[in-house]
Amino acid sequence: MKKCCFVAAVASLGMFILSLAAAGPALAHFGMVIPSDQMVMQGENTNINVDLMFWHPCEGIGMELVKPAKLGVVINGRETDLLGSLKSTRTKGHQTWTASCKIKRPGVYMFYMEPQPYWEPAEDCYIVHYTKAVVTAFGDDEGWDEEIGLKTEIVPLSKPYGLYTGNVFQGIVKLYGKPVPYAEVEVEYYNKDGKYSAPTDYMVTQTIKADSNGVFTYAAPKAGWWGFAALNTSNTKIKYKGEDKEVELGAVLWVKFHDMK
Repeated sequence: MKKCCFVAAVASLGMFILSLAAAGPALAHFGMVIPSDQMVMQGENTNINVDLMFWHPCEGIGMELVKPAKLGVVINGRETDLLGSLKSTRTKGHQTWTASCKIKRPGVYMFYMEPQPYWEPAEDCYIVHYTKAVVTAFGDDEGWDEEIGLKTEIVPLSKPYGLYTGNVFQGIVKLYGKPVPYAEVEVEYYNKDGKYSAPTDYMVTQTIKADSNGVFTYAAPKAGWWGFAALNTSNTKIKYKGEDKEVELGAVLWVKFHDMK
């Protein structure tokens, strides 16, 4: 074999190996809204701290979360702006945030975050994850299945709290207020302490599909926080260096499951 042909063959082999390495499952992005308590009972601490991140929750790999565009809590249909309570934090070297809310009365508290658009060069698009978590307080749990009215959101069909490990959780994916037939939903465990290790990369992020009415079903195999992210494309674009780019709209809901004791 001529030298030039040999060099070309080696280069081609190297590119092939690199392509195989890159062909593994991609890490899923998740907006994260994690309250310090999801079920506030009489006599417990009524100050709720909410951690905000943009993360690969199972792998524990973080990304920068600039100050969110919106942060609020909806209580019995009334919305309270929480941006004023935001405090900058660092988690594993990345920009994260924390906010606080005083639980003053019984009810269902729907915390939500709308982040600034995040440019993801690997996907050549912007990412905006509308992220929610639901807290209930003092025995009043009416309205847990109501919509906030975000551009895209997961509306729970099962109570998004008080769940045992193995319970089935259902939700409906909505985009611009309408159900999304056969929506793809990514599911991931928040491996906060790093003790869990997935058997293979394929089991870091699980993927399920909604039915023709936009309804999905999942049973969590492990106690802890689980994120559900339904991804769709916005009907508007954002310019990046003068060029129109697609925007991935994520409807994200975080739900905690508990072991029965």
